[in-house]
Amino acid sequence: MTVSYQGMTFEPYITREQIDAFVCKIAEQISADYAGKTPLVVCILNGAVFFMTDLVRQLTIDCELSFMQLRSYVGTQTTGQVEEVVPLRSDIRGRDVIVVEDIVDTGVTLHYLKARLLAREPRSLKIASLLFKPTELRHEDARPDYYGCEISKEFVIGYGLDLDGLARNLPEIYRLKK
Repeated sequence: MTVSYQGMTFEPYITREQIDAFVCKIAEQISADYAGKTPLVVCILNGAVFFMTDLVRQLTIDCELSFMQLRSYVGTQTTGQVEEVVPLRSDIRGRDVIVVEDIVDTGVTLHYLKARLLAREPRSLKIASLLFKPTELRHEDARPDYYGCEISKEFVIGYGLDLDGLARNLPEIYRLKK
């Protein structure tokens, strides 16, 4: 079944079952890597909230949660500029930090964010993302440490991913129909 937003048609791409499998795989990796530790999981709002919620419920380790909101997209295009809408309020000095993103494509946002967070002297800083577009990556330091699956250049919505704030609530991921 297709869906339409702003005159564009989107077709099913990644099922809920596939999403659940990606989340479980990442949770297992993080739980193994952080056994005996209590990392701070930083959710990048608004897109990663569904992924972060499902992810932390699958972890077998304790963790703490915090949130930030960054913006770099208008419509289907990145602006190339990162706006920090809601800053991270947690003290991360000496902490193991895992940043949770919905998607890593160009890496502009994470390149900006990693520099800002590393200046605050965490013990470690890792990135977990549901989706990764390696062909679009412009900043190697933004490559996620954990990710569910690689996708190509297509524009996707659903499961937190949006088009100008819409479609986040779709339970599956859809891609722009060509």
